[in-house]
Amino acid sequence: MPAKTPKVERRLAPRPSRDSISDVADLMFPPDANMHGTVFGGKVLQMVDKAASVCAMRHSRKPCVTVAMERVEFLVPIKVGTFLIAKAQVNYTGRTSLEIGVEVYAEDMPGGTRVHTNSCLVTMVAVDEQGRPASVPPLLVETPDEKERWAAAEARRKARQSSK
Repeated sequence: MPAKTPKVERRLAPRPSRDSISDVADLMFPPDANMHGTVFGGKVLQMVDKAASVCAMRHSRKPCVTVAMERVEFLVPIKVGTFLIAKAQVNYTGRTSLEIGVEVYAEDMPGGTRVHTNSCLVTMVAVDEQGRPASVPPLLVETPDEKERWAAAEARRKARQSSK
């Protein structure tokens, strides 16, 4: 039986964060809210997950799955009639994983006043056709903000690994 040749992936070119920034937006209606007229947290997390997924797939150019959501912080209630925007950006890339930072904004309709309502960190993993983890391109870190995001994400990753 011939020896199995290891799969060798060519080195992936780094990609800048700006190329994969993603927005998911929707107008909040009564079915999206509880009896107090504020939007369900699950509805917001669904939008966060969609924005993070699109962002991760744009960066990796592969299907991606959600591994974890952390640091979900709801800062202000979101009312029915609000236009909700989830904005996602790649903070960090590992070999197969990506940390996506998502910020959510509520825009008062029809007034147009925009308020930051919550933030979340989402870890995504790129997968191949068989659903196995697949390599992602490195992140090209360019701006001071991107450098801060990278450093903070790297520190979180190291902290998670040391606590295992």
